[in-house]
Amino acid sequence: MKTIGNLNLIKKVSGFAVILFMGLGVLSAQSHSYSIDDSKIALEGYSPVSYVDLEKAELGNKKYKSTYDGVAYYFTNKKQKETFDANPLKYKPQYGGWCAFAVSLGAKFQPDPSRFRIVNGKLYMFTKNVEGDFVEVWEKEGNGKHISQADKNWDSMEKFKS
Repeated sequence: MKTIGNLNLIKKVSGFAVILFMGLGVLSAQSHSYSIDDSKIALEGYSPVSYVDLEKAELGNKKYKSTYDGVAYYFTNKKQKETFDANPLKYKPQYGGWCAFAVSLGAKFQPDPSRFRIVNGKLYMFTKNVEGDFVEVWEKEGNGKHISQADKNWDSMEKFKS
């Protein structure tokens, strides 16, 4: 009897260990630096070149795709793709594409692709919130202040999984 009880206990503990190990594997596979889903498509498929160079939110085409740092970026045409490929850091969104205002407050919120600002040639994304306009607050309080705080926060935040 005691042997059967020990065997059941071993099975339960082993099962728990497997579940725990699998769970840790899933956590370590998740990106913490980019605001992406399992598709690993940046900016919900919007072109970073359109944002930065044209200051427009334009949906890219998967026909014109580049991968940088394990994340896929879509572009509206071949020229945009080539432009990005020549200098991806210029077009990569700040804070992994997370809402810049939220990062300045120490949080990570999914952005709305239509909500963005270009400051000193850098792309900042924002959440659309029914309770308030994050872009408006960010600008009213001073984007320099929020960028400075977000930069500080990002250094420690990126260590955490989303």
